[in-house]
Amino acid sequence: MKTIFDNNTVAELVDRINSLQVHNQAQWGKMNAYQMLKHCTLSEELFHGKKSYKRLFIGKLFGGMALRGIVKDEQPMKKNQPTHPEFKITGTGNFENERKKWIELLQAYDSFSNPDFVHPFFGKMTKEQIGVFVYKHTDHHLRQFKS
Repeated sequence: MKTIFDNNTVAELVDRINSLQVHNQAQWGKMNAYQMLKHCTLSEELFHGKKSYKRLFIGKLFGGMALRGIVKDEQPMKKNQPTHPEFKITGTGNFENERKKWIELLQAYDSFSNPDFVHPFFGKMTKEQIGVFVYKHTDHHLRQFKS
């Protein structure tokens, strides 16, 4: 199972991120390439403890079950999954700056330490679950933009 805590996996993801272009069209969903980058940097900031969001009631009911379904095997995440309202990005911004920020956040997992992490939908997550989920989430959005 691939994990964000493997340096070779991070290097592969960084190569894929570097191949993204601002004009790449999404294969599914509503985001443009900049919005996807911003969505992913916000997600990484959450896992690194730089941002926090209120726990969603629906997550308290179904989050643990949904997380177990995502991390149980090597299958990619399904298309058009629901997104926490705080992670829905609109508008435009600096594509290159957001790409650089995302790469730096992914590379920072080599010194990751957030043992009490609680995801706003999935709830308490182990380091192993974080590693698999972050990889799958990153891969999901890079596949969305064919990278």
